[in-house]
Amino acid sequence: MLFSLRELVQWLGFAPFELLLQGLALLAASVLLVLKSLSWWGVFGPFFAADGLSTYFTAIVSVRLFQDGEKRLAVLRLFWILTLLSLKFVFEMLLCQKLGEPSQELWYGLIMAPVFILLQLLMIRACRVN
Repeated sequence: MLFSLRELVQWLGFAPFELLLQGLALLAASVLLVLKSLSWWGVFGPFFAADGLSTYFTAIVSVRLFQDGEKRLAVLRLFWILTLLSLKFVFEMLLCQKLGEPSQELWYGLIMAPVFILLQLLMIRACRVN
C-alpha cells in the first residue's frame, strides 16, 4: 500500500520539498552504492547533505511562521523535524562507523536504536493525526 503525498506530509511533518530532497538523496546514494568506488562515508554523503538542507529549510520555515504570528506551530514544527532528522543522522553515522570498520565494538541493537525510537514517535503521531 502506497501513501499519498498528503498523507506523507501529514504523518511525517515534512514539506513536499523536504520529501523530494530525501528521495533524491536516496537515489544518489543508491547509485553511489552500486558504483562503490567511495568509502561508506562517501556513499552516505547524499543523506548527510539532505539532512543539512532539510534542517536549513526547516529553520527558514520556522522563522517565517514565527514572524507571521504562528509561534506555537513554528516551535512544534521545529522541534518535530529536528527530532526526526537528528535520529536519522545518528542512525546513518553509526551505520557508517560499523560498515567502515567491522571490527569496531558497535552491535546492531545500538545502531538500530534511533530507528526504533523514530518508529515509535511516528506511530504516536499517526494516532494523533487521525
